[in-house]
Amino acid sequence: MAVRFISSNIITSLGFTTEENLENLQVAAVGITSVSNPLLYPTPFLASVVNTDRLGNLFLKIMNVSEATRLEKMILVSVTEALKHTNVDIASPRTQIIISTTKGNIDLLQTPGNIDPQRVLLWKMAEFIGVHFKNPNTVKVVSNACISGVLAINTAAMMLNRGICDHVIVVGADLVTRFVISGFMSFLSLSPDPCKPFDHNRDGLSLGEATGTLIMEKTDSPNNGDILFAGGATANDANHISGPSRTGEGSVIAIRSALNEAGIQAEDIDHINAHGTATRYNDDMESIAIHRTEMEAVTVNSYKGSWGHTLGAAGVIETAALIESMRKGIIWPTAGLRTAGTVQPLKVSNNPETKTLSNCLKLASGFGGCNAALVLKKKQ
Repeated sequence: MAVRFISSNIITSLGFTTEENLENLQVAAVGITSVSNPLLYPTPFLASVVNTDRLGNLFLKIMNVSEATRLEKMILVSVTEALKHTNVDIASPRTQIIISTTKGNIDLLQTPGNIDPQRVLLWKMAEFIGVHFKNPNTVKVVSNACISGVLAINTAAMMLNRGICDHVIVVGADLVTRFVISGFMSFLSLSPDPCKPFDHNRDGLSLGEATGTLIMEKTDSPNNGDILFAGGATANDANHISGPSRTGEGSVIAIRSALNEAGIQAEDIDHINAHGTATRYNDDMESIAIHRTEMEAVTVNSYKGSWGHTLGAAGVIETAALIESMRKGIIWPTAGLRTAGTVQPLKVSNNPETKTLSNCLKLASGFGGCNAALVLKKKQ
């Protein structure tokens, strides 16, 4: 029995479909722009934000929904779009919904409007989504800083492998809000320019908002070309509330465990999509972890230079892009990269690279010392 990915949707500043986003990733397009909104921050700041008018128009097509928040609209549109390409019955008791988010409807603390203020609670927001889709199961929420998306995918694979359900719809979503911006501003971790992952002159991250959906299913007979979930793991380095381990310890443990579950060696990995936030410490930590696991010759990239750090959505939209990268045999470039420069040298992509991608590794790291990894395999 295997777990495969059968459909996806990505909503970012670069587009409202997976295809639109891939077209922009391939040319290293940058959706990070100046935002002037005093309700979010007193002065202009850089961020990657979703087009409000287009979101509203797509949401109007759903119409059987009561008043929804911006985040809920993004989730409903994304899941609906991903379902169009499948025969999955989202209302089936054998279908599970998992939501990955760090802050959910945190903007309700500021402007609740006509929305039930209780939906600021993650479980209450999840309940709203489940009711809309008439899904009889309790919608699960994974919220563990910036590894939430990868952890949600790993959780979905575990549920499928154990026969708990036949399909899992994983949706990751987070917004650019006053709460989030203020928090990162207080850390002095935001770059004054669009972020530059793994670049020698990187000077901080760029925030982004996004929603991504991945639909996964178990199968006894995967087809050639299917992208399969091969293994996943998480570990905590217990180093600092916000700073990663200087030795990459948690990431190393997660990588080794994921490879072990996948039944492959480091030498079998063809490409790594890293967390790549463009902060000095994160990118250095990942370079150390990749060297310690003997994959320094493997091509690495980060999508955050294109659509920013999307928090709880990051692991989902980045895995969705990686899946399509494997299907097409193209490694997307790292937007913003000029001269690679990390404490341990890495082979970072700055141009599209055509290559057979049989086994790929996705990495994620987050506040509180959390780290996660997953391995994808292409059925030959």
